[in-house]
Amino acid sequence: MASAPQTSLPLFYNDLTPLNSLDHSSWRARTADKAIWLAGQHAVPVTVEEFPMVQRHFPVVFSSGPNPVPLALMGLNEGVNAFVADDGTISGDVYLPAYARRYPFLLAKLSKDKDELSLCFDPSSGLVGDFKDGNVLFEDGKPSAVTKEMLQFCQRFEEAGQRTGAFVKELQDNDLLMDGEVAIKQEGAEDKPFVYRGFQMVNEDKLRDVRGDKLRAWNRNGFLALVYAHLFSLDLIRAVFSRQVAQGKGPKLPANAA
Repeated sequence: MASAPQTSLPLFYNDLTPLNSLDHSSWRARTADKAIWLAGQHAVPVTVEEFPMVQRHFPVVFSSGPNPVPLALMGLNEGVNAFVADDGTISGDVYLPAYARRYPFLLAKLSKDKDELSLCFDPSSGLVGDFKDGNVLFEDGKPSAVTKEMLQFCQRFEEAGQRTGAFVKELQDNDLLMDGEVAIKQEGAEDKPFVYRGFQMVNEDKLRDVRGDKLRAWNRNGFLALVYAHLFSLDLIRAVFSRQVAQGKGPKLPANAA
């Protein structure tokens, strides 16, 4: 249901090219009114800064495996996004995670021997190229305002990613994550609920057993608020399921269902 991507490139990206003023001096970046890269993507990484907003729209869970990351569930089944149509049209005023909004750009290491990050883009996106339309990326050989803004956005995302990693480590260090499971009954198959696994969530029983001094510290530093934003968001799992079913994207009923 929510396994972390296993490809060598980050989710959404088919290729990466470093942006530079020599090769891309006349290139432009187009704005997109559709997010085709989100079509069919059911789980999108989110940062802790986004939890208060994300939990209003999507369930927030943690990917399975030893290195979990927080994920916004935009669908419950592989290949299903209940909020973005197949052509990339976004439903209503739904919140788009920063991970998706930064596409086709991101910061990446150009060398394993150096920690420096460079602004790169996905050349297959159709959003960056030698176009006549769009926003210029360089002016007089220097990054344009649009490029500077995107660089700052990506830098803030990387910083948020570090804070998110620290949050997850705190959960793991206190043994608060457990394998999740949710059973949802669909009309016509009440006796055979659909069971979703493959994700992690906070163990509320263990959370209740945490010492008071630690809980007070977590309350002061905002950690506890993030935990509860995650837990409250889980109620939306059934809402996402119903949304899938209404769109004809729900799981198939058993053959012997009434």
